[in-house]
Amino acid sequence: MAWYDRYIGRKPKKKPQTFKRSYSAAGTGRLFADFNSSSSSADSEIYTALKTLRNRSRELSRNDGYVARYLKMLVNNVVGEHGIRISMKARNDDNSLDVVANRIIETEFYKWAKIGSCTADGKLSFLDAQKLFIQNLARDGEVLIRHIKDTSNDFGYSMQFLESDHLDEQKNTKTANGQIKMGVEINQFGKPTAYHLFKNHPDQYPTSYTNPNQRHITVKADEMIHAFIQDRAEQTRGVPFTSSVMTSLKMLNGYLEAELVSARVGASKMGFFVGSGDEDYVGEEYENEYAPIMNAEAGTFEQLPNGTSVETFDPNHPNSAFSDFQKAVLREIASGLNVSYVELANNLEGVNYSSIRQGTIADRDNYRILQKFMVEHFVEPVFRKWLEMAISTGKINLPLTKFDKFADSVTFIPRSYEWVDPQKEANANISLLQNGLVTLQDIQKKYGRDVEELYEELDRETKLAENYDVEYATQPFGSKQPAEPNVNINLTEED
Repeated sequence: MAWYDRYIGRKPKKKPQTFKRSYSAAGTGRLFADFNSSSSSADSEIYTALKTLRNRSRELSRNDGYVARYLKMLVNNVVGEHGIRISMKARNDDNSLDVVANRIIETEFYKWAKIGSCTADGKLSFLDAQKLFIQNLARDGEVLIRHIKDTSNDFGYSMQFLESDHLDEQKNTKTANGQIKMGVEINQFGKPTAYHLFKNHPDQYPTSYTNPNQRHITVKADEMIHAFIQDRAEQTRGVPFTSSVMTSLKMLNGYLEAELVSARVGASKMGFFVGSGDEDYVGEEYENEYAPIMNAEAGTFEQLPNGTSVETFDPNHPNSAFSDFQKAVLREIASGLNVSYVELANNLEGVNYSSIRQGTIADRDNYRILQKFMVEHFVEPVFRKWLEMAISTGKINLPLTKFDKFADSVTFIPRSYEWVDPQKEANANISLLQNGLVTLQDIQKKYGRDVEELYEELDRETKLAENYDVEYATQPFGSKQPAEPNVNINLTEED
């Protein structure tokens, strides 16, 4: 009747409007009563929890076996035996490799990387510094490194590692061109311009060494490395990698402790004596002057007084669900740490080639991401600072005007990973190489080497074999087809 309503001038009745919630997860019913939905910035959340998270993460690294193993896994797989190495690839104007300059820079860098020159305290090598970097990043959530112009050093440069406690999270104020957020001074765009550090560690031991006023020092941003994983925009400080699994780790530790205590009590206490007569059982001695006890030895029996019976004690711990529950919690913890359960729990039970291969691939993808992070936020900035100071002090006899040429021509080679089945990997590499889908440099990167290093080593070994008149049993290059017989027969017309 809509046409009739329009004809007589009557307004049509409006249908009642119905609303339907577009996201069920935004519900506010009783099932969501404990679901926190407050809105706050990244720094607001970090500010109230940073110190507690950092301290608890350190406590877990000291006393929790799984966290300790996780940190060692990062050191072994991200840094490795030789760490992230450099390979210079600077070229001349004719596009040929500047072999002499490249070799000088590499040689001098590895001299500096030894113990005594690398860090201001002289305790660490550059490999040690890489291990410390990844451990601090995971355990504390952030790493503080100060660039030091060190005149006692032949190269004029060294690093100083500082614990993140030096960066005062309580220092928050406005500035003329921006603000200070948790000790980090930023401009209007959020770019760090300076860091406000405690001169001494705020919790230094002995406490008499600590300045009660905790006077701050201000360090310019270009003199510091402040590395952390940024998960949200406008985030100023980093949080430990273990933050999302701390609750599960603590609850698992408590459960394990309870099961261990129960099992120990069950193994120690055999039963109780229950008396029903007038005479009490006096036992052999008293424990803590309270309950009579009897020491039992294997193969012995004791006659009890009339009316006294024995009631055995069987706590049944650990119970049958202990193993499954522990595995379930550890899988959740491993997922939060972005590693496989097999590696974290050190448990190869029930795995096969396919499952361990898939888990290994996922783990290595995560490790490669962290390797790239280390290169961009630590190794490369340190190398550029070192090269600048080494050229400025004359330790490396190269013109400072060529700094950009050499600083931009370095390749960083992280540790490589051997495959689960090396023969299959080798055959796959050969197939890809023969079909032009990869280069020899791509393959060498997987093994933590440079193709130039490969050629140099092959050339050196070939010449060494010639000096000792040793023939190779294999030839690394050329056709692998069976050799054609070379037969030279002279035939006459009569033949």
